[in-house]
Amino acid sequence: MENLKEYCLETARRAKAASAKLAATRGDVKNRWLRLTAQKLLERKDEIIAENAKDLADGEKNGLSPAMIDRLRLTEKTLAGMAQALGEIAMFPDPIGKIIDSTVRPDGLEIQKVRVPLGVVFFIYESRPNVTTDAAAICVKSGNAVILRGGKEALRSNLVLAGVLADAAREAGLPQDAVQVLNTTDRAAIDEFLAMPEYISVTIPRGGAQLIRRVADGAKMPVIKHFAGNCHVYIDADADPLVAEKVTVNAKCQRLGTCNTAESLVVHSSAAPALLPKLVRALAEKGVEVRGDVKTCSLCPEAVPASDEDFYTEYLAAKISVKVVDSIEEAIAHINEHSSGHTESIISRDINAIRKFTTEIDSSAVMVNASTRLNDGGIFGLGAEIGISTDKFHARGPCGVNELTSYKYIVYGDAHLRE
Repeated sequence: MENLKEYCLETARRAKAASAKLAATRGDVKNRWLRLTAQKLLERKDEIIAENAKDLADGEKNGLSPAMIDRLRLTEKTLAGMAQALGEIAMFPDPIGKIIDSTVRPDGLEIQKVRVPLGVVFFIYESRPNVTTDAAAICVKSGNAVILRGGKEALRSNLVLAGVLADAAREAGLPQDAVQVLNTTDRAAIDEFLAMPEYISVTIPRGGAQLIRRVADGAKMPVIKHFAGNCHVYIDADADPLVAEKVTVNAKCQRLGTCNTAESLVVHSSAAPALLPKLVRALAEKGVEVRGDVKTCSLCPEAVPASDEDFYTEYLAAKISVKVVDSIEEAIAHINEHSSGHTESIISRDINAIRKFTTEIDSSAVMVNASTRLNDGGIFGLGAEIGISTDKFHARGPCGVNELTSYKYIVYGDAHLRE
């Protein structure tokens, strides 16, 4: 693209101006836009699916992995889900202006802590075009303007969705530049926006570890991120075998290419002889390659030896690493060392083991007798999410509407002075 620097600068300026208007936009206007967007997604489904089909054809021709193709695909069911998510977000209370806390000092000074937007969000993502509407919805609902930069593999899909978002904005009376989808996939555009802290309040990358690390290293503004999703299921000594099998198979096999898919299994040695061979067979029947330590391989002929690297790996494929441990302390140490801090699950009937695990595991979400796949904004009641953060500042876990706000103090006095 000619004049890429000017294009990026003008886009950022428009977003900044729109953010000021959006911060004062009434909740009913934002909700009208959300509902109109949902309606138009369904009305224009044939057009959207046709453009998506072109992206899919190019992706297959260019050798995209099955996981990436799965993320890229839009269907009538997908669009219905996208529309439903928009409707759910419209039903949420407007967070902007909400009083988080209020105190009256002894001298009568009233101090309110009030929720406010962050400003402008620069959102970078790969493959999944459904994220285009999710991210736009969460940003607008929370009073933020957003600049969306999707991957080249989904350009046609994202641009047709951009048209839907813009048409709904005009009809609803939303600031026109509140949502902007970049029409370039030039990687240099990312660097331009990362160097604009005067316009961009926060950057959120969603994609592979290489993309996220590049953004985190280059950004001159705060970044909400997670690098990888090496999620673990730990089967304790007192685990219910049926629950252990059901949860593990779901966590690994329900969908392979997501950040909350289980990539590692840790099993207590007292449970392993009776439970692990059956569980490994169940995984193998689903086409999952099991890469195990020495104890796992001795118990399970289907397993192949794991390398040290396997225990750190986010496969996003039909593979899982398995480690047998002699204590819950060893399990926790192994998980905290190898985990990416995303999601871990314990399968146990021992309340003391559960308390120890949930206290000592340092991840954004810890599940108890439940699949790692449940760490999701929709499941948690947040509506669509803009991502799952493994940071501890400013947000952690699924990032919904409230996670894209900050606060300010409003102080009411009556000729109060500082003596």
